[in-house]
Order: sequence, then C-alpha cells, then structure tokens
Amino acid sequence: MFWTLELASHLEEAPWPATKDELIDYAIRSGAPIEVVENLQELEDEGGEIYESLEDIWPDYPSQEDFFFNEDEY
Repeated sequence: MFWTLELASHLEEAPWPATKDELIDYAIRSGAPIEVVENLQELEDEGGEIYESLEDIWPDYPSQEDFFFNEDEY
C-alpha cells in the first residue's frame, strides 16, 4: 500500500466515519484512480472496523496545521 497526497486527496470528502467497504464504494463512485481503490482493498479489516478520518488510514497524512502560514511574519 502506497499513499501520496494526490491519491489521499480523493478521500478528503468521503463520508467519515466509514467502513472499508464504504470507502471502496465511495472511491469507485467518485471516480478516484484505481490506485486508491487498490490501497483501500489492502487495508487490514477486522470485521467492519470504522475509520474516523483519513489519518486512521494513513497516519502520516498532513493536517491543515502542517501547512500553517503566519502572514504576520512577512
């Protein structure tokens, strides 16, 4: 499983919280690249586990705070 910002961005608007099957269905219906669907299929699913956000799938996914820009500094 290999995530990039571009691939993960296709799941930003997913209906969170969601199960693995719901996320796969969303990715297919929204026209996400096949790599997104393949990555979701590779998730270890322990009987309908609920994912609360993209960070549950990819812990290194950057949050809005990672891109904080302080306008006062410039």
